[in-house]
Amino acid sequence: MTAPSHRVRLAVDIGGTFTDVVLEHGEGALETIKVLTTPSNPEQGVLDGVRAVLDSTGVAAGDISLFVHGTTLATNALIERKGARTALIVTQGHRDSLEMAYENRFAQYDLMAERPQPLVPRHLRLPVEERMDWQGNALVSLNRESVKALVPTLRDEGIESLAIGLLHAYANPDHEMQVADIVSAALPGLAISLSSSVAPEIREYERQSTTVANAYVQPMMSRYLRALESALGDMGLACPFYLMTSGGGLTTVDAAARFPIRLVESGPAGGAILASRIALECGLDEVVSFDMGGTTAKICLIDDGAPQLSRFFEVDRAYRFMKGSGLPIKIPVIEMVEIGTGGGSIASVDGVRRLSVGPHSAGADPGPACYDQGGTEPTVTDADLVLGRIDPQGFAGGSVLLDSDKAGAAIAGKVATPLDLEIVDGAFGIVEMADEAMANASRVHAIEWGKDIARRTMIAFGGAAPLHAARLAQKLEIERVIVPSGAGVGSALGFLSAPVAFEVVRSRYMRLDAFDPEMINELFEGMRAEAEEIVRTAAPDGDLIEKRAAAMRYVGQGHEIMVTLENDGVTADHQKALREEFSRTYEGVYGRSVPHLDVEVLVWTLILSSPVKAPEPARPVSSDLVPQAKATRQLFDATSKTWLDVPVYARETLPAGVEIAGPLIVVEDQTTTIVPPHMSLQVNALGYLDLRAN
Repeated sequence: MTAPSHRVRLAVDIGGTFTDVVLEHGEGALETIKVLTTPSNPEQGVLDGVRAVLDSTGVAAGDISLFVHGTTLATNALIERKGARTALIVTQGHRDSLEMAYENRFAQYDLMAERPQPLVPRHLRLPVEERMDWQGNALVSLNRESVKALVPTLRDEGIESLAIGLLHAYANPDHEMQVADIVSAALPGLAISLSSSVAPEIREYERQSTTVANAYVQPMMSRYLRALESALGDMGLACPFYLMTSGGGLTTVDAAARFPIRLVESGPAGGAILASRIALECGLDEVVSFDMGGTTAKICLIDDGAPQLSRFFEVDRAYRFMKGSGLPIKIPVIEMVEIGTGGGSIASVDGVRRLSVGPHSAGADPGPACYDQGGTEPTVTDADLVLGRIDPQGFAGGSVLLDSDKAGAAIAGKVATPLDLEIVDGAFGIVEMADEAMANASRVHAIEWGKDIARRTMIAFGGAAPLHAARLAQKLEIERVIVPSGAGVGSALGFLSAPVAFEVVRSRYMRLDAFDPEMINELFEGMRAEAEEIVRTAAPDGDLIEKRAAAMRYVGQGHEIMVTLENDGVTADHQKALREEFSRTYEGVYGRSVPHLDVEVLVWTLILSSPVKAPEPARPVSSDLVPQAKATRQLFDATSKTWLDVPVYARETLPAGVEIAGPLIVVEDQTTTIVPPHMSLQVNALGYLDLRAN
C-alpha cells in the first residue's frame, strides 16, 4: 500500500460515558465514532474506538501521522481515591499544613461541612530536619541522617509514590533534590515528585497539595500511558503520541508521565480550543462555549479568539460550586466552570419533594436506564428521549440502541410518581432543572469575571449540548448559537487544533519600586531553556511562540491578577510600562484602579508553544435549495409546553447557505440539534449550524 499524500491524524478523548474518536484523513475529511468508555480497563475503549474508525475508513494504522489523546483518568483517580499509596516528606514542624489547609470554613453556616480528606494520612507525612527562608537561603542545612531514618518506614508501609514538599523549595530546590537522591539510592524505582518541579510557587498548602496529587496518580498514569503506547505500537501506529494538557497545549508521553497532574482537565481544554478556533473562523469577538457530555457540562468565556487562562483548579469539591471545598491544584488550566449536569446525570426527589439533577452520574456502566444495561436511575438522557429529542435507533450513530419504555419507567418510579406528575411532566422537570443549573452557573461565572454573557454567541458541542443549547441560550438571553461540524466529539476534534506547549512558573518576589531588570532577564532565560527542552522533543524545527506573564497585585492585597508581559529583554525603561499594563488589566477585572499604591510581583510565567496556522474566516454564502425532511417527530416544546410535529433533517443533506425556520430537528451520527419555534437555522460556508432568535 502506498503512503497517503495527505496528513492522517487521530484524536481520542476518554469521557465519563463515551470515548470519542476523530480521524482526519483525505482533504479535510473527518470520521467520528463514539464507543462506550470501559472504566475498569480504559485503554480497551481507546483501542476499540481506534479499530472501529480504521475499519470504517479503510485507513491503515501505519498511515497515521499523529495521535493525540485526552483523558479523565487522573481526575477520576483523585475523586475516587484509587491512586498509589503515597507518602509526603515535609520540613520538620510542618507535617499538618496539608490538613490545616486555609484554616477557614468554606461553608460558614454548615456545622457538618467537611472537605475532602488529604490524599496522604498523617502517619505518612514524614518530617525531616532542614529549613530554607523565602529567598532560598539555607537557615538549617539538611540533616541527611533524618532522611535515611525514614527509608524503613517507606519500605514497611509499601509506599508506591513519594511527594517531597519542603518549605520555600520554590526559591531553592537543593534540599528537595538531596532528599530525592538519598531515597532513590535506598529505594530504586520509587516514583518521586518534587514540589520544586511540579509547582514551584509560593503558598505552601497549594504547592504541597499539587505535588501530592501528582505523586498520587503518577504510577497509575505512567503505567496506563506506557501500556497504551505499546498497544498502539502493536496495532501498527508508529507516529508521535501526544497528550492534551489542562492549559490547552500538547505534551509528550514522557512529560505527561512525569507531570500527570497537568492532564486533569485535558478533555474540556480540547473543547475550549475548538471553540476558540470557531470564534476566529466566524469573526466572533465574544463567545461562550458550552460543552455538555455524559457526566458534566463545561462553560468557558472566550474573547478575541482566546480562552481565559488560570493557574488554579480544585478537584473533588465536597460542595460542587463552593470554592475551598476541594483539593487545590496549581497547574496551567483553561478557566471554566464545570457543572454536574451531563446526559448521564441522575435525577432524584428528596424527602421534601424537591427535584434535583446531578452531580452523580450513571456513567457508562450501567449508564442511563434507556441504555438497557441494568441502570434503573432516571437521567437527563432518559428525559430527552421521553421528550422526543433523541431518536432511539440513531443514538451514538446507532451503536447504542435506546429503550424508551425503560426510560419512562425510571422517570415514573423515581420522579413523576413521587411528585404526582405525568411521565412527560417529570421528564420536562428533569431537563428544566438541568438547564437552569447550567444557566445559573453560567451567569455567576460571567459576573465573577466582569462579563456580560447575554451579548455573547454560544458555541455548543459535546454529545448532549446541541440538545440543550437553544433552551440554555433562551434562559441566558443569548440570541445566537453555533453548532460546529463534528459537535458530538468536539473535545477530541479540538485536540487536533492545539499547539505543542509547555508552561514554566517561578516565584520571585519583586516590588516595582525596586525594579530589577537583570533579575527578570536571568529568570526568563532559565525558564525559556526549561520549556524549550520539552517542547523541542515534539516540535524540533521551526520558530516557537513565547508568552510571558506575571502575577501582580497592589502591596497588601491577598490575591493577584495575571498581567501580560513583552517578550523582549527587560530594561529599566520597562518599569513604567509594566505598572501601566497592570493598571489596565486591574481596571478590566474590577472596573477601577488604585492610584499611588505600589505594585508587587509574586509569580512569573512563560509559555512556549509551536505555531498553529490561523483559520480562514468563513465567507458569506447563500442557497436557494430547499432540503427535504427525512421524517417528522413528536417533540415536546419547552416554551409552549405542548407537543409539536417537527420535521427532522439529516445534517449531511443541508447545503451551505440554506435557511429554515424552526421548529425543526437536525440529526447526525454523534448528536442531535434542537431548533425551537423562536429560532431559525442557517448553515454557513463551513457547514456549521447557525441558530438565531427570530
